[in-house]
Amino acid sequence: MSYRSGFIAIIGRPNVGKSTLLNRLLGQKIAIVTDKPQTTRNRILGIRHLPDAQMVFFDTPGIHHPKTKLNQRMVRTAYSSLSEVDLILMLIEAAPAFGNKDKVIQEKDLLILEHLKKIKTPKILIINKIDLVSKTDLIPLLEQVSGEQTFSTIIPLSALTGENVDQFLETARAALPVGEPFFPEDVVTDQPVRFLASEFIREKAIQMTRDEIPYTIAVQIEDFKEDTERNLSLIHATLFVERESQKGILIGRKGTMLKEIGKAARKELEDLLGAKIYLELWVKVKKGWRKNDSFLTHMGY
Repeated sequence: MSYRSGFIAIIGRPNVGKSTLLNRLLGQKIAIVTDKPQTTRNRILGIRHLPDAQMVFFDTPGIHHPKTKLNQRMVRTAYSSLSEVDLILMLIEAAPAFGNKDKVIQEKDLLILEHLKKIKTPKILIINKIDLVSKTDLIPLLEQVSGEQTFSTIIPLSALTGENVDQFLETARAALPVGEPFFPEDVVTDQPVRFLASEFIREKAIQMTRDEIPYTIAVQIEDFKEDTERNLSLIHATLFVERESQKGILIGRKGTMLKEIGKAARKELEDLLGAKIYLELWVKVKKGWRKNDSFLTHMGY
């Protein structure tokens, strides 16, 4: 059997499970996951190694109608990935949290569908979150999309439980070109540790704070030092918000919220790096940073 390798973009509207699917496909966590839309801000690369294939996945920001410069950059990042890949996966939900629950393709999905129709790259439609619907309810949803000619294949699966993920891997592998691997076998992502550390800190801050805070948080790693003799990494990070009131919420009474964020982030980083972590967090106010082009560029967005 010929060895196959290629690049695969995972695309969809916010909160359909793209990052959860990437983590499931890789067998480990490299993309942060929360229940808040637009959690993913950058393109995350993850590599799945099979005996006869190497699959290089791009987890992209959720596509939506952008209202800030940050969101505009996120959507551009998602669309730009489509011109660089061998296969496109569009994710939709079997049980959407919002919208018409009798329809598997929501109005917000149509924006992406219209764009995909202009692209000749092979495409697979993934109906995610089938663990939230009964098999009886899934059948009419499949019938709804069966006539959609934009996609070569339609696969229902659950990124959360792993149901049908193996079937997807077989189908996706067959769609990739014959070729040599792009990355060594021990590489799972090309993201630097500093980036992963900032993302894990931001994830914990999002998960632990109220609704207004998640969208205004940005994290910058100020210093990252590794002490190999003591198997210790020292990380100093700054969390940026847009208002003083948000800073107070993030720090919490007597610093309790910031301590809990640091504790949770440190545990995940220790699991990721296999080293002890000393993590020091600071919070600063950067008014209107999501509309500030120079700051966005500085932060890597």
